[in-house]
Amino acid sequence: MPLIAITHCDKLDDYKHSIVNAGGDVRVVDAGMSPAEALAGVHGLLLSGGNDVAPERYGEEPVPQLGKVSQDRDAFEIAIIKEARRTGLPLLGICRGIQVLNVACGGSLVQDIASQLPGSMPHTFKVPEYEPYHLAHELWIEPGTVLERLMREALSDADACEVNSRHHQAIKRIADGFISSATAPDGVIEAIEDPSARFCLGVQWHPENFWRTGEFRPIFEGFLEAAQSST
Repeated sequence: MPLIAITHCDKLDDYKHSIVNAGGDVRVVDAGMSPAEALAGVHGLLLSGGNDVAPERYGEEPVPQLGKVSQDRDAFEIAIIKEARRTGLPLLGICRGIQVLNVACGGSLVQDIASQLPGSMPHTFKVPEYEPYHLAHELWIEPGTVLERLMREALSDADACEVNSRHHQAIKRIADGFISSATAPDGVIEAIEDPSARFCLGVQWHPENFWRTGEFRPIFEGFLEAAQSST
C-alpha cells in the first residue's frame, strides 16, 4: 500500500478519505519536520489547500488584496517539493497546492484574480461547511494531457466538466517544463502538469471534497497508481 505524505492544513479529512478510498495510506507532514523526515519512506506527496503563497517567493511586492500567508509553511513546502522533484516522487497539488508547486518550480501567481484580472468570472464561492462540493463553474480540459486521460471516462467524450471553486489566487507564469492542462472559461488556469514526470499534476479546484460521490476519484487513482510503482 503506497504511503502518501499530505501537507497539513485546517481541513484534512477529505484529503485523507480521498487517499484511503483510492487504496493508499497517509502521513500528515508539516513545517515542524525536516524535508528528509517528512518524505522518509513515502511514495507520493499531496500538497493541500490553505493560505496564500507569499509573493516574495516569486519576486513580487504584495498587493492590498493579498490574504494571510505563512512563511514557515511556504519554506517547508517549497523545500519538500524540490526534494520530491529531485527524486521523482509522484506529486499532486490541490488549490494552494498547485500554486506552491508552480512557485517552487520557478513560476509566478496572480495574487488576486478579481483586482488583477478585470472581467474575470468569480472563483471564490463561500459555501456552508456541509456543501464544499457546490459546483461553481465549468473548466475545459486540454486533450492529450494526463488530466484528460484520467478524466476521459467521466467526461463522456466531452472536453469540459464542472468543478467547485474557492480561490482568489491563480497561476500567472507557468513554471518551465509545465503545461496548462485545464482552464476556466475566462482563461484562468485550472490545472498544470509536467509531461516529463512520472506523475506531477496540480489542480485549482477541490476534488477531495467529492470523495463520497467519486466524480474525481480517477485523479486520486492515477496518483496512487504512480505512487504504487515506487513502492
